[in-house]
Amino acid sequence: MLYTIITERDKRKREIKMANRIYLDMDGTIADLYGVKNWLADIVNSNDRPYREAKRIVEEKVLENLVNNGYEIGIVSWLAKNSTKEYDKMVRNAKREWLKENFPNIDFVEIHIVKYGTPKSKVVKEKNGILFDDEKPNREEWKGMAIDAKYLPTWE
Repeated sequence: MLYTIITERDKRKREIKMANRIYLDMDGTIADLYGVKNWLADIVNSNDRPYREAKRIVEEKVLENLVNNGYEIGIVSWLAKNSTKEYDKMVRNAKREWLKENFPNIDFVEIHIVKYGTPKSKVVKEKNGILFDDEKPNREEWKGMAIDAKYLPTWE
């Protein structure tokens, strides 16, 4: 029994070490959505302004350093809660534009902007990837290593 536990733990460590893809949530992780004045009222009123005006939390150099150290970077982010198809389209476009404007030198290998509540582990390609996310339930359902966004370096 003890051998099985040790073997499984060692296997998990090897899987984590082999992970070369990092997935980043956007809102509250790399984009300061919650710092935009009247962000919630705008979202409730189907205004995509907060997604366009959010300040960058993480400097581009941080992601460049990760890429230079052999990591691939992917995005997995939710749309607004209880949103319409039209608003979902607006938000997807706003988030993609935000990524281009704020990280012009990063070639994201995957970008998933999905319905609110979708398990993020279900939509990514690299199941043993590393997730940085500010939401605890997202980290708990993740299949690979999941780390609180507060531990993502924000500067070089």
